[in-house]
Amino acid sequence: MRKLAILLFLISISVCAGFTQRVQNQNYQTVGYINSDGRVQNQNYQTIGYINNDGRVQNANYQTIGYINNDGRVQNQNYQTLGYIDKDGRVQNANYQTIGYVNKDGRVQNQNYQTIGYVDQIKPFHAAAFFFFFFN
Repeated sequence: MRKLAILLFLISISVCAGFTQRVQNQNYQTVGYINSDGRVQNQNYQTIGYINNDGRVQNANYQTIGYINNDGRVQNQNYQTLGYIDKDGRVQNANYQTIGYVNKDGRVQNQNYQTIGYVDQIKPFHAAAFFFFFFN
């Protein structure tokens, strides 16, 4: 659930045109990409999901698996709140306990400040969504 919340967080910061965001694990190995059209791909460029402008996160079969709301709320497909993301990159669970961070330098960290991944363009909601919906 933590990964899902962080992933949703990263997705919701922005969905903007004209970029491809590379997502890496803690060892700097590329694990996927988030394209300007919202398509999420694994390291082999296979489509594994979608991040829509309206905040919906879908799997490769276009089934909705979660939502990122404009107020920072992260929800599952049944609209149950999983957590929150604030403008400074702090990710919290549904009980408002901090579970991770997305830093301005592109590092994605857990609650103990251990680096769990990197993004090469700072789109924290997208990166969080990738790590928590698609990279398990």
